[in-house]
Amino acid sequence: MLLRNIFERNIDTEEAVETTFDVVAADRTGVRFGTIRMWRSITGKCNEFATVGIRLELSDFKYGGMRMAERNSHKSTTGPNIGPIPLNRRTLLGGAAVAALGAAGIGGFLFAEDRIGPWRLTARGIVDRLQDTAGGSFPGWRRNHAKGVAVAGYFDSNGNGAELSKASAFRSGRYRLAGRFSLAGGNPHVPDTPTAPRGLGLQLFLPDGEQWRMAMLNIPVFLDATAQDFYDRTLAFAVDPATGKPDPAVMKDYIASHPKTAAALAVIGQGAPAPTFATSTFFSLNAFRFTDGDGRTVPVRWRLEPENPPPATGPANGDNALFDGLVTDLRATPLRWRLMVVVGEAGVDPTDDATRMWPNDRRTVHVGTVVLDRIETESADNVRDVNFDPLVLPNGIEASDDPLLQARSAVYGESFRRRAGETKPVGAVVVKEA
Repeated sequence: MLLRNIFERNIDTEEAVETTFDVVAADRTGVRFGTIRMWRSITGKCNEFATVGIRLELSDFKYGGMRMAERNSHKSTTGPNIGPIPLNRRTLLGGAAVAALGAAGIGGFLFAEDRIGPWRLTARGIVDRLQDTAGGSFPGWRRNHAKGVAVAGYFDSNGNGAELSKASAFRSGRYRLAGRFSLAGGNPHVPDTPTAPRGLGLQLFLPDGEQWRMAMLNIPVFLDATAQDFYDRTLAFAVDPATGKPDPAVMKDYIASHPKTAAALAVIGQGAPAPTFATSTFFSLNAFRFTDGDGRTVPVRWRLEPENPPPATGPANGDNALFDGLVTDLRATPLRWRLMVVVGEAGVDPTDDATRMWPNDRRTVHVGTVVLDRIETESADNVRDVNFDPLVLPNGIEASDDPLLQARSAVYGESFRRRAGETKPVGAVVVKEA
């Protein structure tokens, strides 16, 4: 039996385009996993096809994030090299079919409608749940954090991060970035509320065509430890169409049966949300691994702390109050956040559970400053079509064992796939000419 539906993920850099299929297939000999990668340089210097990472057992297959396509030659480590071939959607899909490899799988988190054995949660299932609880149908929009605005600026690296990681982002210098502020939820027209979870996605453009993409929230911990928890909570916390609010009884029952969510809510409830985007701190939520030039690896989390933010002017009015305030603040002066890396203790601090805080006394390193100096309505010319996949990482930064990282990457990819084939509306937050 072959599973159907192929999951495709594109990573665009200034130098190269890599398309990766994470695949799973089943036949009489059991389950086989692997990855098909195809890439080409925009300059035509490389154009290869390879299959890597075949595993016989589900428990043996690990997904540690994708690397950007290098500009040098790319050779298969598990079989003969096949190339050069033209890179287009028909070639990719046809090549996958010839290889008898179907739907995508990441560490048991399957992308297919068909199942092997018992029911399993899929990226498609999670995105379906997000759509079902969005309060309407909104084709062309992100399935979560639909309401947002584009920003741009740069990252000033101070060089301090080089002791922790060999990543190029931590060499002293200035690196261009693009970003997006957003509110949680799949409804792009939802009115701004002070308590709505706020997101900040960043796309850093680094030397040698590498990128670092971050997807952060303004809360120090996440409400769910696993993708299944997120799936279940999304329904439990969904707005009741009859009242326009979540059902408090359903929420109470869910929280009572999910102690990790209850503990996370208690942590988040210790402080009121900042009044504006400019005064908000944004957190990585998940743990990652930094590796230095000598091969030493440490667990880390990070956060962006506002640096001399403009004072809040009091409660704003209107459906776009938070975004209107952001436009005003950013046009008055560039907005700055310090990138603070929190260094965990290996084997002590949890890296596989985003609901749990690390101790406050952990070492923190200021590695640079994010500066935002432009804001625009989302469009094809900025970040409308960017997938802020948290597993797009430069060499020297890797995913931890947090299962949510794999799930987030998968769900973001499925959301991107759906909206890629839909008509794109004008951005929900319209930034007028100054």
